[in-house]
Amino acid sequence: MRVLGIDPGLTRCGVGVVDGSVGRRLDMVAAGAIRTSADAELPERLLGIERGVEEWLDEHRPDAVAVERVFAQHNVSTVMGTAQASAIAITCAARRGLPVALHTPSEVKAAITGNGRADKVQVGTMVARLLHLEGPPKPADAADAVALAICHIWRGGAQARVARAQQDFARKVELTRRTRGL
Repeated sequence: MRVLGIDPGLTRCGVGVVDGSVGRRLDMVAAGAIRTSADAELPERLLGIERGVEEWLDEHRPDAVAVERVFAQHNVSTVMGTAQASAIAITCAARRGLPVALHTPSEVKAAITGNGRADKVQVGTMVARLLHLEGPPKPADAADAVALAICHIWRGGAQARVARAQQDFARKVELTRRTRGL
């Protein structure tokens, strides 16, 4: 499975692509950041993020996209910008029919380090270890995006199986109701 992880942000939107599956070796394909100028108007910045995400989708052709779930912070303008960048990433993936998963920062940290409160240094160190790299991807937003992709590879498969099982169960319940005339 190839996953594009996206750590949304207006100035730096981290992106990272990882190939792998549960129980198999993980390989980092690429990591970087889509940058926009803080001096640019919001519509121009959002278009820049869209162009960047589309380029990454074109170049790397992922099977799924994992985006960091926006969470409440004290700085409302930061939350708004992050949410807007996140919406752009989700829209680009949806336009292509790609499955999109949202993972919370603590979920990603727990998956990568075993500690949902790990700091950026710990996450970067574990990303480097898991991918057999000499150091974490740069900038830190890229390392976070790669961590998102790894988290999705490890957790996304299980989540998809649970969702399929729930759907199968619901279909069987409905079929039983129809058969019995309930």
